[in-house]
Amino acid sequence: MILTIAARELRSLFLSPLAWTILAVVQFILAWLFLGMVDYYIIEAQPRLATLHGAPGVAELIVAPLFSSAAIVLLLVTPLLTMRLVSEERRNRTLTLLLSAPISMSEIILGKYLGLLAFLLLMLTLTALMPLSLLSGGTLDFGLFASALLGLLLLTAAFTAAGLFMSTLTQQPTVAGISSFGLLLLLWIIDLSGNSGDEVGNVFSYLSLLRHHESLLKGVFNSSDIVYYLLFITTFLVLSIRCLDAERLQP
Repeated sequence: MILTIAARELRSLFLSPLAWTILAVVQFILAWLFLGMVDYYIIEAQPRLATLHGAPGVAELIVAPLFSSAAIVLLLVTPLLTMRLVSEERRNRTLTLLLSAPISMSEIILGKYLGLLAFLLLMLTLTALMPLSLLSGGTLDFGLFASALLGLLLLTAAFTAAGLFMSTLTQQPTVAGISSFGLLLLLWIIDLSGNSGDEVGNVFSYLSLLRHHESLLKGVFNSSDIVYYLLFITTFLVLSIRCLDAERLQP
């Protein structure tokens, strides 16, 4: 049932003008940024770096900045996609039918989550093809590329889980979208409070989505960053399941 719900969700996304518009706009913005980075590297950076020993390569100057920009773009657009997952079903009175079906809340939540995540994976695949095109004229640090891509994948999965949870709390997609963006932005900038060095600052620093993403962007594969994202995703998925469970049990 999970795969059936995921396929239904993915099919509805491809039938939605909003999803196609977001996909086109995101790819246009990232392609424009990518071409700008390549142009700067060829014209200005490469001649100066040729005289330096151990100078940064294409991965550090193009791939990492591109994936960093992609993370910010996804921070903006993911709430637009997650806001309708559950709240629109509640507003259209179809959630009651879904809750009365002989399927568990876990299957509903995981199906919707995987359906949207599959759409976002398509977006990430198209983004990853941009730096891979550089292989036609040079080499690429696949270690840093893989680490940065993994970081972007985990970050996207975390965005989707948090947005799905916020969508379970309201019947207004707009409210869910704004709330999701506010939550994600808070978890993005909470790192600013983690520079004090005390215990509270260290907690804020650990909770920051940005701090863990930056490590992977630099090619530093730390198991604590992976565990953080897995815990983040699991927590919000469990909260989403509990929220629907509570609604099903209401008289």
